[in-house]
Amino acid sequence: MRFTRLSLSMLMALSAPALAIEVDGRIDPAEWQGAQHITDFRQVQPLTGAPASQPTEAWILATPDGLAIAFRNVQPASVPRTRQRVQRDFDEQVDRVNLMIDFDGDGRTGYNFTVSSTGGISDAVITNQNEFNDDWDGNWRHAVSEDADSWSVEMLIPWYIAPMRKANGGTRTMKAYLDRVIGSTGERSAWPAASYERPRFLSEFNRIEVPQYSQALLAVTPYVSGLYDNVGGSSDYDGGVDMFWKPNGQFQMTATVNPDFGQVESDDLVVNFSATETFISDKRPFFTENQGLFEYTTPSDYSQLLYTRRIGGPADDGQGSGDITAAVKINGSLGQTKYGLFMADEADEVGRSFRALRLVRDLSQQNLGLMLTQVDRPYFDREATVLGVDHNWRPTPRWNVRTRVFGSRIDEAGDRHSDLGATLWADYEMDRGWRQQWIAMHFGNDLQINDAGYLSRNSTNYLHWEVRKRFAEQPQTSRYSSKEWRWRASSNHNNRGEHLSDQFRMSREGRLRNGSYEYAQININSAGVDDLLTRGHGSLKVPWRWNAYYEFQRPRKGNWAHELEAELITGGLSGSDKVGYSFDYQATYFISDAFSVYGGVYGDRTPDWLVWQYDNLIGSFDGREWHINAGMNWNIGSRQELRVKLQALAVDARQRQAYRVMADGAAVRSDEAIDDFNLTRLGFQIRYRYELAPLSYLYVVYARGGSALERQRDDISGLLRDSFELRDNEQLLVKLAYRFEI
Repeated sequence: MRFTRLSLSMLMALSAPALAIEVDGRIDPAEWQGAQHITDFRQVQPLTGAPASQPTEAWILATPDGLAIAFRNVQPASVPRTRQRVQRDFDEQVDRVNLMIDFDGDGRTGYNFTVSSTGGISDAVITNQNEFNDDWDGNWRHAVSEDADSWSVEMLIPWYIAPMRKANGGTRTMKAYLDRVIGSTGERSAWPAASYERPRFLSEFNRIEVPQYSQALLAVTPYVSGLYDNVGGSSDYDGGVDMFWKPNGQFQMTATVNPDFGQVESDDLVVNFSATETFISDKRPFFTENQGLFEYTTPSDYSQLLYTRRIGGPADDGQGSGDITAAVKINGSLGQTKYGLFMADEADEVGRSFRALRLVRDLSQQNLGLMLTQVDRPYFDREATVLGVDHNWRPTPRWNVRTRVFGSRIDEAGDRHSDLGATLWADYEMDRGWRQQWIAMHFGNDLQINDAGYLSRNSTNYLHWEVRKRFAEQPQTSRYSSKEWRWRASSNHNNRGEHLSDQFRMSREGRLRNGSYEYAQININSAGVDDLLTRGHGSLKVPWRWNAYYEFQRPRKGNWAHELEAELITGGLSGSDKVGYSFDYQATYFISDAFSVYGGVYGDRTPDWLVWQYDNLIGSFDGREWHINAGMNWNIGSRQELRVKLQALAVDARQRQAYRVMADGAAVRSDEAIDDFNLTRLGFQIRYRYELAPLSYLYVVYARGGSALERQRDDISGLLRDSFELRDNEQLLVKLAYRFEI
């Protein structure tokens, strides 16, 4: 009865006639009359559940224009305020508030809206309970104001921001989470006292009832771009259009024609001589717009059935990238079932066609979904089909269980291959900060999902058991505010009966009272085999090895911020006999709150680096790698930013010994010649961005880069200097995109 009365009072308050909210950061009591008023904010970082150290108030009010949220954050002079200006989708440790909303209240997909005390914003999609993806950008309103003892935020989230199921009657049931972070200490206080550090987060949001509102939107974003190639001496001009149409809450369509994926965003330079592919997230607007429904992941790192970087990625003939002609994405709901359709086509005879279907049914304690992808690759006479079923089950407040079963069918040049994969991920929350986790994975030998998806490897049978203990309350004399210890044991075999490795891992995560973060980890790996190194020409027996890793991040204090990573590592055929190392240090200096410069250096040495040559021939090298990372960020105003980014790297590998991998897995010394080699790469970008209107931008980008791989010996410092002379490409790009809303 008490819960019923509380729900009715909340509904009556949120159903009261809503005045228009003027989003100016000043909380006018008349505007917020009838809103739900929240004051019970509890500490969730550290996860003590104690009342927040500084009072925080929030208001929630549904209006015809959108869901309105306000925060008033008490912060007296004794608690330093962070004045740092930040770019969109920032991750700096600054004063900020977060609104997280699950519009359907089913624990499937949430949306995070963040506002800093200086007016910077970030937005992200939440899936799989606690996984955040900030590649998505939404169009929503916000404002900040402050006085001597507090600062305030107002937000207005339009109803067209995301697809929503049709509500019953005149009310909508949603789930909400609000939190506030104090930048100088890292303390996070929230309502409710839920934490994304736990396996259950999204489903723990508080249920709220609001009046049913709906908004329609048609947005058209045409673009024009011009590119000058200073190396080839040529120019290129292009144009296209993106469209977003939402006639009601139950249907939403996005489409793009001749999309431009010019280099307004630059990926980090990577070095990868391994047999597994490097995962790179997608920042292209069409592919990030309400992509959460298509999330189908497994416990294997970054794995997913629809990896949108495949679309417009390297062409099947090896000549450049695929040319996307058009793509369309539809999200909607029919009753309690959500659906999604995705289609994209590339041009020319080497172009590929991508299709995906997603169905999801959400119940009170579980979610059931189906995912189907299909890729047609005429250049290879290949058609790849993948079908998966996913199930998320929350039988009690302590248990969170996620299962996946999926299979692939490949038709190529008249041959057909099929196989299956399955995963189980179970978390159990115990008392007094203890938690257990079990993961099991099986991927068949012929499981192939990488035509449309991403899987680092198949032929896997993996088990692990992990125990964690959280120490949320530390003595006041301790420099730590919280600590968490983890112990894990795992075993991995392939489907040919070979033992890949057993591992024991121990780690500790610490959060300091000054807002810093610390993490340390030790891995001990048993002897086993490496079945990927020779690319199918035999499995190599490897001895036991270990590694130790340490990470420290100190947010801005005064004019400086620091990040440090260091590792000791063993491996190769030497096992634990030869110890390599790596270190990565970066410092940021703030000339002002809006203008900062940074510089860093990375270096490593791998004394027994195994690199595949051809067939079953491998080489052992003494490898060194150095990086230089530097740049500047200038937030010129609320609409302008200038960014400079420089990355240079050099790799020097000096041959030690050649080996042939025998049928029994043994490595036998060979007199065959293997050469020293070195690699240099450069990436340099100057980017100016001006925001003309929400999601409408003018970009001016200068970029230069190059790569060189040579079979010779050189000094690592000389190679790094040489990288600055690389000039495989040098381009000037101007792009204008303007969003018209109807």
